[in-house]
Amino acid sequence: MLTAISFIFVLGVLIFIHELGHFVVAKKVGIKVHKFSLGFPPNIFSKKVGDTTYCIGLIPLGGYVKMAGEDPNDESSGADDEFASKTVGQRTAVIIAGPFMNYLLAIFLMIGVLYFGGRPIFDKERIIVGTVQTDAPADKAGLKEDDVIIAFNGQAVSNFDSLRVKINSKVKEEIEISWVSKGTDTTIALITTAEHFQPRVDGGIDTVGRIGFSPKPIGYEHPSLFSAAIEGFVITHVIVRDTFKFIKQLVTGQASGKMIGGPLFIAQQSGKEASKGAANLFFFMALLSVNLAVLNVMPIPILDGGHLVFLAIEKLKGSPLSVKVRGIAQQVGMVLLFTMIIFVTYNDIVRVVTGR
Repeated sequence: MLTAISFIFVLGVLIFIHELGHFVVAKKVGIKVHKFSLGFPPNIFSKKVGDTTYCIGLIPLGGYVKMAGEDPNDESSGADDEFASKTVGQRTAVIIAGPFMNYLLAIFLMIGVLYFGGRPIFDKERIIVGTVQTDAPADKAGLKEDDVIIAFNGQAVSNFDSLRVKINSKVKEEIEISWVSKGTDTTIALITTAEHFQPRVDGGIDTVGRIGFSPKPIGYEHPSLFSAAIEGFVITHVIVRDTFKFIKQLVTGQASGKMIGGPLFIAQQSGKEASKGAANLFFFMALLSVNLAVLNVMPIPILDGGHLVFLAIEKLKGSPLSVKVRGIAQQVGMVLLFTMIIFVTYNDIVRVVTGR
């Protein structure tokens, strides 16, 4: 139930904010909006208010704002309230407003997480176990929250970062972890690390070992609103940079397509983050909001980036592309989009089946 509610909340907010950007700017420049939809048909809710029909679709994989004269296959009447009748600048503002709203949302969420959630403070002399992932190697070995890890392969450890480096270096290898439970009981267990793909700062992908736990904070430091605003802004742009870098790695073959998650992954992760608290869920939402913004500005027909390419070409040549060319491009974009949806859904199913 928590996973379902979290998934609906996360996607609902991200899609609503995105489409709201298109909707508000379209109205601002005088474009008639026929439909504002969250999700795709079949619809579970539909109500017409003024010129616009507001819908909630059963398939929560996106949303759309249908504007008068936007579809290249529809015959344009030349009315002033049609999308095609507006200047290139006005149409560009309408298209870019969606991704821009997701970008702004990510910044505000990140600021809120830092200001209200605070920065975690960890014990510098002990490795206190926090969240243990269900069915991960650590969970199967019996490691639990509040346990204190004291040794790795027989050597004493007291710093989480140092332990993480040691574990990361062992991929699908057996390691010995020693920990203390409730201050008295000592457990020594052999754990086989799981394989995990991790992006490098300088590009490329590393394969590392993990056992599936995170350290537990002993408290939180709350920055001032000004400090949180600066830090949230910077963190968001680091994520934007890394997202573009990852897409480049996918295109060049440096990163594996297996690292891409789809609806099932988002649903599972939403539930996991929600179980850790509001700060974790909103941080995850900020990550997704950046990803949604970046994905939508990719130069793929049917996405916002594809529309921006059409507008750039129109500006350069002084006239829009023919209806036939735009129609074919939209069809190609639709095929690419559905192919991507099928691919990421397959990835999700493989993860569920294999537990990776």
